[in-house]
Amino acid sequence: MKFKFFFIAILALGPLSAQELLTPEQALSLTLENNFGILVSKISEAQAENNASLLNTGFLPTLTATSGANIARDNQEAVFQDGNSRTVDGAETKRYNASVNLNVTLFDGFGRYYNYQRLKEQYELSGLQVRQTIEQTLLQLYAAYYEVARLDESVRILEQTFQNSKKRLQRAEKRFEFGSVTGLDVLNAKVDLNSDSISLLGQRQALLNAKRSLNTLLARDLETSFEVSPMVTFLSADALQNYKESYQANNTRLLLNRSNQEISELGLKAQKSTLIPRLSANGAYGYSEGQFPATGFLASNNTVGLSAGINLNWNLFQSGSQQVGIRNARLALEATQLQERQIEQEVLRDLRNAEGNYRNALEVYRLQQENVTTASENYRRAQSQFELGQITSIELRQAQINLLNAALVGIQSKFSAKLAELEFLNHCGVLLDVSI
Repeated sequence: MKFKFFFIAILALGPLSAQELLTPEQALSLTLENNFGILVSKISEAQAENNASLLNTGFLPTLTATSGANIARDNQEAVFQDGNSRTVDGAETKRYNASVNLNVTLFDGFGRYYNYQRLKEQYELSGLQVRQTIEQTLLQLYAAYYEVARLDESVRILEQTFQNSKKRLQRAEKRFEFGSVTGLDVLNAKVDLNSDSISLLGQRQALLNAKRSLNTLLARDLETSFEVSPMVTFLSADALQNYKESYQANNTRLLLNRSNQEISELGLKAQKSTLIPRLSANGAYGYSEGQFPATGFLASNNTVGLSAGINLNWNLFQSGSQQVGIRNARLALEATQLQERQIEQEVLRDLRNAEGNYRNALEVYRLQQENVTTASENYRRAQSQFELGQITSIELRQAQINLLNAALVGIQSKFSAKLAELEFLNHCGVLLDVSI
């Protein structure tokens, strides 16, 4: 009954039908276009671009329009210089005004210039942050892609193992009918077939889960069906050496820190500019009207015209806040300089570790290929010896398990080596520029 259950389940799942092939290049394109994390980071970059606009720097003048109306009603008593007096109950006073005002900062100690440069540098920083997000997402993408490829190849190997175990069971049953083997051989073959069925079912489910994870990174329907390419190629040693030598100019962490340092330097200059006098000009075109009660000297008045002025403002002492701001800006700059030294050391460490991991992974992959070749030849010979009755079914099963394990580990080592190469390229800062 157990054998029938697993056999029916295997047939129900069956080999996957022909599906659309998703290449690494297509996966990369879909990720850059649809991935939510990348899209959010690009929105942040657009906000930084808006902030770096000339409209946000204070270079342009301000133009305002104002108007107002005021009506007062009260009881008034007025005493004039000649001694006469006048009392008015419910005296009404009306005032109206309107004006257009223009203000221009002519010079502010280059504070606006440094702030503008800082905003542009922050925009550049946001672009680097987008690049860092993309690099991290691509590493996740390639890990998910090659996990699907690994599981797909593992399923194919387990399917072949299952078919071999099935044939072994059929041979054992026929031999049992002719009395050449005992019932124990048939039972052992059934147990081995059930074990292979369980492994295949689990691997197929893992493959479906891995495809959903990849579809999540691609930001598309989770049940979208596809196939992936199991082929991988490795870059030449010369190419890797060239990338390694240029890491200081390309590594994103180093570029981010340099951008932060530039922002800190501009912040210090902007703080120092507060010690310099500010020169501004203003102009206005206005209208005013007033209507006054009998107690006033005038019954009404109207004015309309232009006015202009120039102002010099110099904060000689602002309760020490300017000096505190300069000191803090200088400390912030020193902190980024120290961080640069720390990050340079960490990046070099990570780069060398990634290079060592990659070289080790390549060697492991080479050795595992030899193991697969040896295990395959050993299994072929074991099959021939089993047919001649020179070895037992247990020995044949052990050779089969050795081949299965070698094949699965060989597949794992291949994709592990490719991921180690991609990690090394990321530390070199060229992951986005190199075709995989």
